[in-house]
Amino acid sequence: MSVAEPRRIVLFRHAKADWPQVNDHERPLAERGRQDAAVAGRRLADSGIPIDLTLCSTATRTRETWKLAVHEFPQRPKTVYEERIYEASPGELIALLNETPDDVRTVLLVGHNPGIHGLADVLSGSSEGDAGERMNRRGFPAAAFAVVSFDGSWKSLEPGVGTLLDYWTPSE
Repeated sequence: MSVAEPRRIVLFRHAKADWPQVNDHERPLAERGRQDAAVAGRRLADSGIPIDLTLCSTATRTRETWKLAVHEFPQRPKTVYEERIYEASPGELIALLNETPDDVRTVLLVGHNPGIHGLADVLSGSSEGDAGERMNRRGFPAAAFAVVSFDGSWKSLEPGVGTLLDYWTPSE
């Protein structure tokens, strides 16, 4: 793959979690979260974006979100469960994405707020259509995702280099 070809990052926030008496990392999805994760998976599959690699937080709610979402995909992309995503800042997430091999064109990152929303904001120097306006107005609710495109290698990913191509929430 040429570094001249645009790369994409799908930033996917975990679906609605429950609040049982467990530590935060072990919180499972709520019933609504299980439903929304599957709907988000269908929407991602219908988008036709070929996912080469999924980086998923090790938290229970992100793993459950991904398991339900990927069930809707025509084929399962390579998945890496990465503990550094949990509670990561946008800068830490960029550093993680900088490690992506250059033969990967599209990465789906399943993570948490405020890091996922912050990363979508910081990467997007521009946006197509009303995606940026909708994201700013709605925030980044559970099971939402944004698609950001950028040119160059993964090592060149930095704030402002991307274009927000799409933004979706379960309420749409």
